[in-house]
Amino acid sequence: MALPDEVQPEVYTKSIGPNLRPGTALGATHGFNIHFKTITPPDNIDVIMVAPKGPGHTVRSEFERGGGVPCLLAIEQDASGNAFNVAMAWAIGVGGGRAGILRTTFKDECETDLFGEQSVVCGGLSAMIKAGFEVLTEAGYPPELAYFEVCHELKLIIQMIEQGGLNYMRYSISNTAEFGDYYTGPKIIDSNTKDRMRKVLSDIQSGQFAKAFREDYEEGFKWFSKQREQDHNHPVEKIGKELRGMMPWIHPVEI
Repeated sequence: MALPDEVQPEVYTKSIGPNLRPGTALGATHGFNIHFKTITPPDNIDVIMVAPKGPGHTVRSEFERGGGVPCLLAIEQDASGNAFNVAMAWAIGVGGGRAGILRTTFKDECETDLFGEQSVVCGGLSAMIKAGFEVLTEAGYPPELAYFEVCHELKLIIQMIEQGGLNYMRYSISNTAEFGDYYTGPKIIDSNTKDRMRKVLSDIQSGQFAKAFREDYEEGFKWFSKQREQDHNHPVEKIGKELRGMMPWIHPVEI
C-alpha cells in the first residue's frame, strides 16, 4: 500500500480487506494506519513494512541509477512464518539492499517519521525559511538577497551534513559562519523550542495528530487546503520561482 495515508482506510475496507486470503501479506510503506489502527488486518496474514527513507521520485531515480535509498523494515504480524523473508526481498527489490536496510517496528518508524517531518525536516525548516525571509525583507533588504541567504544555500549546507555530519559542514564553512553557528544558533533553537518539540512528540504518540489529520480529511481537507494555498503564494516562493528560472543548471521544477 503506497497510497496517501488519508485514503488507505477506505481503500482497504472496500477493496483490499474483503479479498485477503489466509497466508497472504499486506505491505505498507509507512506505519501510520497500522500503528494508529485506522486499518486493522486479520490475524491470519503477514503485515510487513518497507519504508524507503526518501520521496518516491528519489527512490525511483536512485533505483534507475543502479543505487537505492536506505530502507526501514518492520514485521507487525508473521502469520506465515515467512514474513521477514518477504519483506527483505521487497526491500532489496526497490534498491534498499544497495544502501542499507534497518529493522525497526511500525510504532518507531511512524512516530519518528512524523516527528522528523513536523519539527525539523519539513515543518521546522519551512517555517525557518519563511521567517528568515520575512525578517530580512521587512528590514528593507532586497528579496533576491533574502532568498539566496535563507533558501538557496541550504542545499550546499545539507549536502555537506549528509556527507560528513555537522563537523564536516563546520569544517567547510568560514570561521565567521562557524562562530555564528555556535553564537546565534542556541538563541534561535533554545530550551523553549525543545519543550515545544516534546509537545509535538507527545501529540504524535498519543494519536492527537493522527486524529486532527483524519478529521480535517473527512471535512474535505479545508484547513489543509487553506494552508497550502497561503504558502504557495508566500513571497519567498514568488521570488524563488523567478530566480530558479534564471538557473537552468539546477533543473528547476515548478508545481
